[in-house]
Amino acid sequence: QVQLVESGGGLVQAGGSLRLSCAASGRASSYYCMGWFRQAPGKEREFVAAISWSGGTTKYADSVKGRFTISRDNAKNTVYLQMNSLKPEDTSVYYCAASSQTIVAVSTLYNYWGQGTQVTVSA
Repeated sequence: QVQLVESGGGLVQAGGSLRLSCAASGRASSYYCMGWFRQAPGKEREFVAAISWSGGTTKYADSVKGRFTISRDNAKNTVYLQMNSLKPEDTSVYYCAASSQTIVAVSTLYNYWGQGTQVTVSA
């Protein structure tokens, strides 16, 4: 079992920045691919970014490339999502997830999920 707890969400103006954190605990949590997804009201959950267990490989959705950066610190069992140049359309609940796959963008291949953190970007 892996437990995931997100933090760092909040309200920010368009053009601003936020950094989300995801603290992982449990069995071998450092050896999982970690991903960030988001879900806005009335919309499907969508992939944002993922990072391999070593941190050597990352993957991003086209909508966030160049603005968001995913990273991880395995010594602290924590994954981060640095979000810059935020836009109102980035407003969503952001979820951290862990997958036993190498690196994936498909939500159904993630085994564990956090409870989510709200990010609201005002125009």
